[in-house]
Amino acid sequence: MCTEVSPPRRPFLARGSNVIRCDACQMPQRGCICEYRVQVPAKARFWLLTHRKELYKPTNTGRLIVDTIQYSEVFEWNRTEPDARLLEMLKSDRFDPYIVFPEGEGYRERMVEFTQKPEREPVLIILDGTWRQARKMFRQSECLQSLPVIQPKTQRETRYNLRKPNESHHLCTAEVAAVMLDQIGDPASAQVLDAYFDIFNAHYYAARVNRTVEGTDQAVEVLAKVRGD
Repeated sequence: MCTEVSPPRRPFLARGSNVIRCDACQMPQRGCICEYRVQVPAKARFWLLTHRKELYKPTNTGRLIVDTIQYSEVFEWNRTEPDARLLEMLKSDRFDPYIVFPEGEGYRERMVEFTQKPEREPVLIILDGTWRQARKMFRQSECLQSLPVIQPKTQRETRYNLRKPNESHHLCTAEVAAVMLDQIGDPASAQVLDAYFDIFNAHYYAARVNRTVEGTDQAVEVLAKVRGD
């Protein structure tokens, strides 16, 4: 069943499960990034519909969104038993939800540009998983079939160095969220999320290869300003 996870803390049992981790940020202890964590209000909140195989991976970047962007939430995806609370929220007049997904055949009539609607809070729904998993979730989620779809528009190449993507333009979940914040006119929140992602990316990689952390000065400065340091 799709259940809210804030954030997942079930033991990770795959490769890397023997690593001693920080209980809060799930990073290897020598790479803990808790001191850099900040939360900011943004022009949209995120609902992450996360594949069960992705939910508890320490390398998952969806949790960085929840750590950084206020009121964002994670739901575990299930094709046949969608979460009752998520369904209720999708029906609420309080929210204006969009699915973040590339344009494709069969649903072009649902493709839209972002428009701020009076008295409705924008929600960006991200399908959090591998590209193959995300396509399956997009096709098989009956509760999402009537929702408008918004496509990320960017020439970025991924900076994520913990997994190898099929293509350099395949961004990880946190990178997609930052692109969308920029796209809807919230560059300040996008910069904060990008900075926190860069900290995560650099610290995790350094801990994995047993090296010192490099290239994070600018990201540290961005987050320090948010904290008022």
